[in-house]
Amino acid sequence: MNISLVIPLLNEAESLRELHSWIFRVMQEHRFSYEVIFIDDGSSDGSWEIIEALSVLDENVKGIRFMKNFGKSQALHAGFAAAKGDVVITMDADLQDSPDEIPELYRMIIEDKFDLVSGWKKKRYDNVLFKNLPSKLFNWAARRTSGVKLHDFNCGLKSYKNVVVKNVEVSGEMHRYIPVLAKNAGFKKIGEKVVQHQARKYGETKFGMNRFINGFLDLITIWFLSRFGRQPMHLFGALGSVMFVIGFISAGYIGISKLYRLYHDEPTILVTSNPWFYIALTTMIIGTQLFLAGFLGEIVLRARQGNDRYKISGRINL
Repeated sequence: MNISLVIPLLNEAESLRELHSWIFRVMQEHRFSYEVIFIDDGSSDGSWEIIEALSVLDENVKGIRFMKNFGKSQALHAGFAAAKGDVVITMDADLQDSPDEIPELYRMIIEDKFDLVSGWKKKRYDNVLFKNLPSKLFNWAARRTSGVKLHDFNCGLKSYKNVVVKNVEVSGEMHRYIPVLAKNAGFKKIGEKVVQHQARKYGETKFGMNRFINGFLDLITIWFLSRFGRQPMHLFGALGSVMFVIGFISAGYIGISKLYRLYHDEPTILVTSNPWFYIALTTMIIGTQLFLAGFLGEIVLRARQGNDRYKISGRINL
């Protein structure tokens, strides 16, 4: 099979038939063998019934239905697990991503030998103040932190080698950082393609400012995981050591100061009246806690087992 299209959605009933017709036309024109995997992430507007109807008309249409809304990352994870195509292409279901981009995204994987190609919506039709400007800031921070030189991490239109999607763990809200996860997994050839962005035709955007807050928190998480995810003791142990050194130096200063005063018959003060006593005590306690955090991290890392992060209530053709 040439292509697996993985399309997560939430309440996109109005656009699904038009999207399927558009995809069908592109696939027929280029004679691709394909599958379209719709992942219904807890829709309440009849999206699943439309997917069922489309699967009757087109045997290439497949569906996964979540019991409730678990999030885009979980939807992509389920779609990636089911995908069988040599090239896996993700896109949104709101008609803002153009299926006409599919042939070139496929070619860049097959002929140019990219592991992953990310879309870049260079010209956008979103609200400038509440979406475009925060998106630019977010993408700048993601580039600087991750070292992956992409202009648009948030673009849902991406293509992958099948082996890539089978070897990245998409959890939480990490769908924005799949290129970073792929790089950390050892896939180095990451490309970018300018893609057409279209104004939303139906429904309302699922965008909210909380997505950017969560996005920046996830960015910190992925930075930590990429550097210390396999060896958390390297970070917490180093910080704990620094705290212990500060504590021992402070304690040593207190002891030397007291001996100096005793040797010169100068009046001494209670140790607890010296501010350095509290600095030494605090830093040693913090150092101990950091070491314990490192040990716990190592234990969790070695003991963790894979758990499902979503519940599926229905499947079509899978």
